[in-house]
Amino acid sequence: MSALDLARWQFGITTVYHFLFVPLTIGLSFLVAGMQTAWVRTGNDKYRRMTKFWGKLFLINFAMGVATGIVQEFQFGMNWSDYSTFVGDIFGAPLAIEGLLAFFLESTFLGLWIFGWDKLPKKLHLATIWIAAIGTVLSAYFILAANSWMQHPVGSIVNPTTGRAELKDFGAVLTNSTAVGAFAHTITACFLTAGMFVVGISAWQLRRQRNADVFRPSMKLALVTVLIASLGVIVTGDLQARLMTEQQPMKMAAAEALYDTVAPASFSLFTIGSLDGSQEKFSIRVPGVLSFMATGTFDGRVEGINNLQAQEQQAYGPGEYRPDVPVTYWTFRLMIGFGFLCLLISLVGLWLFRRGRTPRARWFFPVATAGLALPFLANSVGWIFTEMGRQPWSVFGVLKTAGSVSPTVPASSVLTSLIVFTLLYGVLAVVDGVLMVRYAKAGPLPPEGPAAESDEPRPAAFAY
Repeated sequence: MSALDLARWQFGITTVYHFLFVPLTIGLSFLVAGMQTAWVRTGNDKYRRMTKFWGKLFLINFAMGVATGIVQEFQFGMNWSDYSTFVGDIFGAPLAIEGLLAFFLESTFLGLWIFGWDKLPKKLHLATIWIAAIGTVLSAYFILAANSWMQHPVGSIVNPTTGRAELKDFGAVLTNSTAVGAFAHTITACFLTAGMFVVGISAWQLRRQRNADVFRPSMKLALVTVLIASLGVIVTGDLQARLMTEQQPMKMAAAEALYDTVAPASFSLFTIGSLDGSQEKFSIRVPGVLSFMATGTFDGRVEGINNLQAQEQQAYGPGEYRPDVPVTYWTFRLMIGFGFLCLLISLVGLWLFRRGRTPRARWFFPVATAGLALPFLANSVGWIFTEMGRQPWSVFGVLKTAGSVSPTVPASSVLTSLIVFTLLYGVLAVVDGVLMVRYAKAGPLPPEGPAAESDEPRPAAFAY
């Protein structure tokens, strides 16, 4: 493999790994804040136990997210120096604000929340977790604004003398329509992830009839969260599809493996054919749906890969402008499929738990527990689709990926760091998994009062 291929693999592996933690941190911070708000308003001890239990898992996840996120920024300098030189003027502002304001905000107030139990007044302590949660959202926005500039560069010009992009309108970068659309889609996905996380662990505990007073309300809160977030993901995903068609039509065509321009365009649920699109052996299609996703009308025209390839050659010169179509096609479908399965679990769960009932269908609990993995898979393949579908561009229409890699770093060095990071992240995955399982099995703290004085041994737990 070349240094470029290895650098792309390294960035993909480390970023997908890091992105396992980010959506859960953002969504779970708000769920924990909501649980604590319920405790402060009602004084009901079950909400305090819910807050403490889910708060422990939130903190483990937050710590892992921070540790793995640091590597991301180092990679720009290590393997992507030409890219860093080109985008430095643009990325500097949003990433600096993210680090100095948003991350500082969430870290500081999260620290106050951890050490403020029984020391700060209840309402002031509650405010710290809300401010930390708001900090996670702000942090996400500035990161997405930087990434969205790569998808749709606005508010800047390329200086032909220096060969660098120069910032002309920071407001345009922050209000980039791609950033606004990506933020709405990502945040709703964060709530979906956190909701399914709570659903999965609550189902595991309820199946064993443990602490139903804590996990039953946790399950109901999470199921409602997943239902609302799933609908939000669908709506924002639809808006993003139209933006994508307008700004990156090749990505939309590759997502459908649509080689020839058609109107109206059907949506392929499942297709088997040749990789170049010359033959379609089997396909299940829904008429007009792709036209609606791309244009908002059921008979809209959708450009095909062949036409777009010719147009981009005319605009940017000879070259290959088609992304990896099979990867783009399947990651797009897997992202949507995993998301709809989450919606289905939430609908079934809310039906089974209606009017205070306890589900008699024992099959639901293992299904709900297994469903915990669905949003993480959806987030990962969604990110792969977004980034792979943009190829061969690092910054769409301006800078190619092949021109972004560090020219003086040999493939052997990239391979070494790739192996080190992969092994290190493997160890971190084991540590994180062990901690999560241990504290999920340990369950919540005992109720306050006489029961708290029980001498019954409990699994180890950290205090905060």
